Amino acid sequence: MDHDQTPTILLYHDDMFNLQSTATLLSSSPVEDCRHALILDSTIFHPQGGGQPSDTGFITDVTSSHFKFVVQDVRSRNGIVYHYGVFEKTVEDIEGGVQVMMSVDESKRKLNSRLHSAGHLLDVCLPKVGLSHLKPGKAYHFPDGPWVEYKGNVPQAELQSKQQELELEANNLISRGMKVSVAVYSYEEASMLCGGALPDYIPKGSTPRIVKLGDFPGCPCGGTHVSNISDLVNIKVTQMRTKKGVTKVYYNCL
Repeated sequence: MDHDQTPTILLYHDDMFNLQSTATLLSSSPVEDCRHALILDSTIFHPQGGGQPSDTGFITDVTSSHFKFVVQDVRSRNGIVYHYGVFEKTVEDIEGGVQVMMSVDESKRKLNSRLHSAGHLLDVCLPKVGLSHLKPGKAYHFPDGPWVEYKGNVPQAELQSKQQELELEANNLISRGMKVSVAVYSYEEASMLCGGALPDYIPKGSTPRIVKLGDFPGCPCGGTHVSNISDLVNIKVTQMRTKKGVTKVYYNCL
């Protein structure tokens, strides 16, 4: 594969709700496990990253229905998005330049977006339940057991009550509803939207993509989200635990 290609245009950055779109196939190459990797000039498929699993779906030839490619996994490396999967039937080598139709699995995208948005909602709720000292760390928004991790401790004696308070506050905000907005800003604008400062991993002078829940401070994020926090319906905080200076919050969307 040509690693010097122009970075893939991420169409889902501009429109997270577009689940079908056309693109140009740049290359198709065999990889391990009898699979292939397709590279397109643009994509609506979200690659795995930021704690969010990848989209799945199909890529088909627009002009002649020559092939149907089942997208099983999507990854991004050096700005290039690789769509991994299998062809439904054996096809000859496919040359670049073919116009294709991308179709994202709607149910999986919606679930991933709900779980990711729920993680951000918990971030928003922490200060409201007296846990403003906890600072966001790693996150895992996969359906098999999502969690968010924060730097900082919660006294053992308070864990159960804080778990109940956090769940209650999150569901209170869900019942009220608030718009979820995602857009790219200049570094200075993004800093203001995120409470006056950006994390150190955001390069100065860059144009970060920021997600905001209502009027709460935003945060940098490359994932997909719901349009309104009411779409989460209900959050269950299943467990909270503190160990070695890290507090982990396990949750799910019901």
